Formats: sequence, C-alpha cells, structure tokens
Amino acid sequence: MNGEIETLEDLSQHYQDSVPADLREANTFDWYLRELHDDPRIARNAHQRVADMFDYYGTEYDEDAGVVEYLMASEDPLHEGENIFYGREVHESIHEFVNKVKSGARGLGPEKRIKLLLGPVGSGKSHFDLMVRRYFEDYTMRDEGRMYTFRWTNLCDVIRDQDPADDTVQSPMHQDPVVLLPQEQRDRVIEQLNENLDAPYTIRNEQSLDPASEFYMDKLLAEYDDDLQSVLENHVEIIRLVASENKRQCIETFEPKDKKNQDETELTGDVNYSKLAVYGESDPRAFDYSGAFCNANRGLFSGEELLKLQREFLYDFLHASQEQTIKPKNNPRIDIDQVIVGRTNMPEYRDKKGDEKMEAFNDRTKRIDFPYVLEYTQEAEIYRKMLRNADVPHMHIEPHAMEMAGLFGVLTRITEPDGERISLTQKAKAYNGEIDDGDDVDVKKLREEGESKADIAEGMEGVSARFIGDEIAEAIMDSTHRGRDYLSPLSIFTHFEENLENHGSIPEENVERYLRYLEMVRDEYKERAIEDVRHALAYDLDEIQRQGEKYMDHVMAYIDDATVRDELTGREQDPDEKFLRSVEEKLEIPNDRKDDFRQEVSNWVSRRAREGTSFNPQDNDRLRRALERKLWEDKKHNINFSALVSANELDDDERNAWIDALEEQGYSREGAREVLEFAGAEVAKAELET
Repeated sequence: MNGEIETLEDLSQHYQDSVPADLREANTFDWYLRELHDDPRIARNAHQRVADMFDYYGTEYDEDAGVVEYLMASEDPLHEGENIFYGREVHESIHEFVNKVKSGARGLGPEKRIKLLLGPVGSGKSHFDLMVRRYFEDYTMRDEGRMYTFRWTNLCDVIRDQDPADDTVQSPMHQDPVVLLPQEQRDRVIEQLNENLDAPYTIRNEQSLDPASEFYMDKLLAEYDDDLQSVLENHVEIIRLVASENKRQCIETFEPKDKKNQDETELTGDVNYSKLAVYGESDPRAFDYSGAFCNANRGLFSGEELLKLQREFLYDFLHASQEQTIKPKNNPRIDIDQVIVGRTNMPEYRDKKGDEKMEAFNDRTKRIDFPYVLEYTQEAEIYRKMLRNADVPHMHIEPHAMEMAGLFGVLTRITEPDGERISLTQKAKAYNGEIDDGDDVDVKKLREEGESKADIAEGMEGVSARFIGDEIAEAIMDSTHRGRDYLSPLSIFTHFEENLENHGSIPEENVERYLRYLEMVRDEYKERAIEDVRHALAYDLDEIQRQGEKYMDHVMAYIDDATVRDELTGREQDPDEKFLRSVEEKLEIPNDRKDDFRQEVSNWVSRRAREGTSFNPQDNDRLRRALERKLWEDKKHNINFSALVSANELDDDERNAWIDALEEQGYSREGAREVLEFAGAEVAKAELET
C-alpha cells in the first residue's frame, strides 16, 4: 500500500468485492433448476459440502510423517498462517475426521453418527472445531461452496389469517429449494443432476418440508388447484444462503448449561409465544425454529463438552444423528441435514464409557482421538506461533529454548519404554525423527508399545501446551521486569519448577514424576549447550571439510581394498585405520559396527555423486558431528579454560571472540554470556579433570 491512507471508498470497495455478487438477489425457481443443471454440486448435502471444503483449500502428502495434510490446518491460508496446527498425531486426527465426513458424503454410515473429538485439555480439538466453522463460512461465500434456500412471498394474498408481518417468510430451516418439489418430481430432477455430476458421491434428498413450509405449500396448492408451477412462480423466491455462526445460520454451537436447568427446547426449538395469540397453539406457524439443531441445518452443529450433558438430554442426539430428525415438543418430526461434531475431555469420557445406559449414544458416535503433539520440535512450533501472534518484538529467544520446553511436554505425554534398551529421552528423540541409520530403534514398535500401555492412547495425558505456553509467557514478563531482552531455557526451567505443583490441571501424584522429567530435560540442554560452546571454541569449517574429505578417501580405499596417496610424501599407503577410528569413536560406534557405518557414508556419498552434488560433510548429520568432536579433541589443548569460568575476564579478547562465535549460532550477546558461563564451566571442569 506504500503507506497510503485507506479511504472509506477503498474500504467499501474491498468489502463489496468480498461479498457474493448474488447475495442480495432474488431469483425464480426456474432459474434455480437451470443453475442446478450447470452445477449439480449446488444441491449437495452438508457432509458433501464440508468434505469438498477440505479439498478446496488444498491437500498435500507429508511423506516423512506418512499422513495427508489439509492446508487449511497445515498452512491456514485464510489467516496468513496464524492458526497452523503442528504435529503428526494432530494431522492424523484431522485426516481421520475428514475421512469420517467423506464417508458420510458417500452415504456409508458416518453421516448418521456424531463425530466426537476426544482429547485432553489444550490438545487443540476446540480450536480445530472453530477453524472448521470459520472455513465453512468462507467456503459458502465462494462460488465453489454456494448454496441456496427460498422464501415464501405474498402469503397474505392467499392465506386470510396470515399476520401481515409474515407476508414474506424465509424457510425457517434454510432448506434447499429442491425440497419444494414433491418426491416423485424431485427424484426426476436429482436423477438428471447425478448424470452430470463429477464427484465421488451422488446427490440425494428425501427430506420433507418443515411444518411451517408444509402448511404454506398445502394452502397455496389448494388455492391454485394443485398447479405447482403457479405456486412456485407467484410465491417463492430463491436466495443465496451463506453460513454465519454470528447469525446462527447453518452453523450453531451448543454449550451445556446448569444441569438442573437443561431444556430440550434449546436443541429443538419452542413455541413462538408472540405468534400464539395470532395463530393458535397447534398451528405450525406459531413455532419458533430457534433450537440449535434448527439453526445448524445445512451446515455444522458443534457441541462443546458434550458428555457433560445429562443422559436424558443426550437422547435428542440419538434421533438427530441416526434418523437425522428432531422431535420438538407438541410438534411433528423435522428433518435435518448437518455434520454433528462433539467435543469432550478425558474425565467425562471415562465416566460415560462404563455407563451401560449410554450404550445407544456410544453406538451413534465416531470417536476421533485428538492427542497432544509427540514430536518436540513440532511442539516448539506451537510456542513460536504463540510468540509470532503476540507483541514481543524485542525479546530474543535463545537457541534450544522452545525445543527444550517442547521436550518437557512430550516426556510427560509418552509412556516409559520397556527395559533398559532405550531411555525416555531417547524415545522422545526417536518420535522426533532423530534416528541414525545405525541405531537399533524401531519407532513403529515403540508406538505400538506406547499405545498398548496407555489408558486410552498415547498422548492423551500429560502437560498441555497451554500450561507450557503460560509459563513461557511468565518467563518473558519476568525477563522484561529484570531488564533482560532475551529468553533462555534456564529461565523457562525455573518457571516450570516453581509452578508445576500449583497448576490446577496437573494431578498432585504426577508432580514428582514431572520434576524428574524436568531434570532429564536439563541434562539434555546441558549436552546441547556444551556442544554449542565447543563449537564456538574450536569450530573451523575449512578444517572440517578437509578432514571429511580425508576420512572419505580412506573409507573408500578401505571398502575397495585399495591404497591411499599420502598427502605429504605422495606415496601409496594402506588406509589409516587409527585415523578412521578416531572419527568413528566420537559417535561411540563400536569396532564391530565400523564396517556398517563406513558402508553407510559410502552409499551416501555415491548417491550424492549420482545426483551431481559435491561432497560436503555438513550435509550428513552423523559425519558432521563426528568431525566436529574430533576437531575439538585436536584443538582443546590450545584453549584457555580458565577464561571460561572467570567472570572478571568478560572483556578479554579471547572470551569476546567466543561470544561472537555463539552469536553466529543464534545467541544474543547476553544469552551467549549466560550459556558460556553455564556450559563453559562444565566443559572446563571436564577438561581440567582429564
């Protein structure tokens, strides 16, 4: 915009462009039939429209995670990425939800079930439900998602006792105009639509008109001697229908109130007392279609904390899901068409799961587990998203801060592995994809073991991202009050430790175990901080490249049973086994596994060569780590370790050079001083003892 001020004219034009062109238009029923012929998808039911919505915003296949990701969740194009979902488990849950909707679109059964999102607090199920509603609103504003309903007009011309205020009445259930056709004629139209339809489903509609519309249709047909054409031409207008949660139009959210005051009319509607004196108690025109199921027709019903409802109050959901009807008090059944989504937390699910009287309800639900994220780097992205959406422009987040917070969260969510073969931290790393080719770790078996040991499923218990996000926020504010413009892992650890015991969502019996996990995270951070300090003290990119090339020359000669030309003498010599082992031992590769490792890196180099990519040890994580550690061993004897532990030498040239090197790794200057004192002291202690 180049800094130009937005004028009212600009804003008005932008709004006008965002509104469907036919939003305010009224069209004839004949017009609607022609539109259906050109685009049969207009007549889709709710499941079909929601299923197409997910595909409309885009999909991609994540080969690493082995799951389909829907871009409305993985990229959030409508909100510029503000509401991205992270984690393999979460995207698997979303994919499972979409599969249920798509199965329902094909009439395979899930259209008659409640999609119950089950998960612990703060797992993202409510936010996902919200995003589905927001995207559905947007989708119905677009040509690809358009839908229409109808309104009755000029009713007072025919119906003598019609209230003048009701001369024009919109379809109270927002029904599709094809419902105005008797079933035999409707089937003929739908048969033609399906012949033109390019979709994995077929159009179906066997709904009856809502009672009020049925009343108007009967009166008008009687007036026109059953001339349906005259009725539709003189008393029906077709109008665009756009979903809006605020207007309670095609989207409705339902929240449980006081158990003692639950009233089924909240779901199914009630008498319109203002019309009772006009029409009489038994007249369908005196009914108020304001129930949640009525408002959600043609779209989405979202039930929050569904299992907190009384058992008797849930009976309405049985008919709404299985029979796709509702039965208001003293009124006939009303057909509904909507995707019913429920959400519940673990305690309520456990209570209802063992209740034999809930068998019918449980049989009509499709449970979709919505666990916590179990990859700690993906969990870290949740906190980064939180910071991106907040006002903390001057707070520098130090390396490892978000990852270590994420690691702590994941450790509380995964089950302890069997035996001593692998530690809990190693299991978390395996889930995060940190598996070397030579490691004897089967992630699939780890996940199967975790699922079998968990109460419901792995990831359904533990510390929530909400708790961790709150503590990160507290740590940021604490740093701000102290005049520090950086956030380090150490300050986050302090807030975890101080507040674990006092947090309402963390059971008292888990606190001691979680504190033990926090110590594991401290140990992991210490190792990473030491690596960073070692990197700063002795890192030499050119030397690593040279040593890497030397290593590969000797490896290839070893594999081919050949000789290597000595760099100094120019003579041919056998591969330097001592040099090779000095590199491999830095990865703790035993002597009986050296051939496997050498073949592994040889294959990697060969693949790179075939692809036309030059050798660079930085591109192979294991080889890079081994070479960096060897370089450290070679150079540490020339380092002044006393400078690491002395706070009085902050201005020393050598120490400042180390701080500069840490800054290049992403540290702030103050954060570099902190990590140098924290990890540097550990490095100095270890080296001075040897």
